Amino acid sequence: MSYRTPEHRAARVTEVADALGNARRVVLTTHINADGDGAGCEAALLAWLAGRGIEARIVNPTPFPEMFEFLLPGLDVVIDAKTPAAPAYCRSADLAVVVDTGEAPRVGRINPLISELPKVIIDHHQPGDSPLAGLMLVDTQACATGELLYDVISAAGGPWPQPVCAGLYVAIMTDTGSFRFSNSTPASHLIAADLLSRGVNLEDIFERVHATWPLRRIQLLRATLDELDTDLDHGLAWVTVPRSLFVELRATSEDLEGFVDYPRSIRGVQVAMLFRQTDDNHTKVSFRSSGPVDVNALAGQFGGGGHIKAAGAVIEGPVDQVRPAVIEAARAAVLAAAGPAQRDTPP
Repeated sequence: MSYRTPEHRAARVTEVADALGNARRVVLTTHINADGDGAGCEAALLAWLAGRGIEARIVNPTPFPEMFEFLLPGLDVVIDAKTPAAPAYCRSADLAVVVDTGEAPRVGRINPLISELPKVIIDHHQPGDSPLAGLMLVDTQACATGELLYDVISAAGGPWPQPVCAGLYVAIMTDTGSFRFSNSTPASHLIAADLLSRGVNLEDIFERVHATWPLRRIQLLRATLDELDTDLDHGLAWVTVPRSLFVELRATSEDLEGFVDYPRSIRGVQVAMLFRQTDDNHTKVSFRSSGPVDVNALAGQFGGGGHIKAAGAVIEGPVDQVRPAVIEAARAAVLAAAGPAQRDTPP
């Protein structure tokens, strides 16, 4: 069995490959608080474009994640969006590439910087209410944006230097939960196998992504698990990140990667949530589903979104005010997803 780009997106893949190949200077960006899929795709694109003699720089709305810096040739390829260098570079570019989101609000402060540029959008999320305009390669059937970018690079005939392969592998590995989540498909495994055959160092990537953490992450995890709460009658579990310790440790959002999987792993839990209050009096909520509940729809009730099994939202208000309404909505979502027999049986 060999992997082939799905027929329904093959024409658009070729169109995107041509658009990228014809650029001279490119701005790469992704969503606020980039994850492994967004950062991995940026790193892969950076290396692939360089291999074709095309200049590119990463200009993100929030800092490039420290844990994925090993994918880059150096930090000089990342421009801080808060510095004058960011708008200057964007004005000199002839193309912007947005990966792992297609929503204007999700690129934050970068949106006005690239508003006048032609754009290519590569994404695998459900379309939202505020789409970016441009040439779109969007397919929710893809396991990760990395899968779509693999299609693009394949259509262009490479090249396949190690930074390209490593970035794509990280993108797919992280978004599939190391191939544990329901979005893991035969395609995701076939692409991973091809990248491994091209020399990806699996042991090194695992060590860097999953087994090399700063002490502050472990300290924050210990305190967050102390805030674990459950409602197993409704299949819910949630944790709340202690705001004071988060600030004291100078933690970042990437330090919280995977925290929501702890309540998710409890037997009988259908919806897991992680709550964190930000410094601008908003609450960030991460949702995970282990059952029939569509947490993309649940997050949508609060202005967020994502995937059926994994989503998030940013809600105005402190966590103590926001949390009760979110939990009640989660209870309702679990009941709505249950069959009539379960709904008629009192907990």
